[in-house]
Amino acid sequence: MQCPYCDFEDTKVIDSRLSETKDAVRRRRECLSCEKRFTTYERREPLRLMVIKRDGVKEPFDRDKLMGGLLKACAKQQVTDEQVELIVDEIEAELRERRRHEVTSRRLGDMVLVRLRRLDMVAYLRFASVYRQYTDVDQFRTELVRLAGAGIGR
Repeated sequence: MQCPYCDFEDTKVIDSRLSETKDAVRRRRECLSCEKRFTTYERREPLRLMVIKRDGVKEPFDRDKLMGGLLKACAKQQVTDEQVELIVDEIEAELRERRRHEVTSRRLGDMVLVRLRRLDMVAYLRFASVYRQYTDVDQFRTELVRLAGAGIGR
């Protein structure tokens, strides 16, 4: 650890304990050159969430990308930015609670669809059309019939 006063490279730890918020280790250090004391905090770096795409390529989870997709799906609907933010928060929290740091794009899309289905059916269909890659009207019709059969959207 480099001393913030004299830039000397070597210090000794005098005291070590959990911070008041219990999210870091607080260390009191003393420079072995100038003998000044200073405090450092050591925090655990959260696991970086990775998304496994359909083609097998892995990319870091991008909260803003997820938010952008949801905002497009919810455009011109009675859905607030706060509701979209809450969906993103819920999904990210659920992913972090799992003990794994990778998720397939399919699972991530399913997590979005479950929440959109409860929130707004038009947004759900918009998102589903991109996520499930509908290529014709028959696929939309099939989804609408399925939803109507389940009593959703009435």
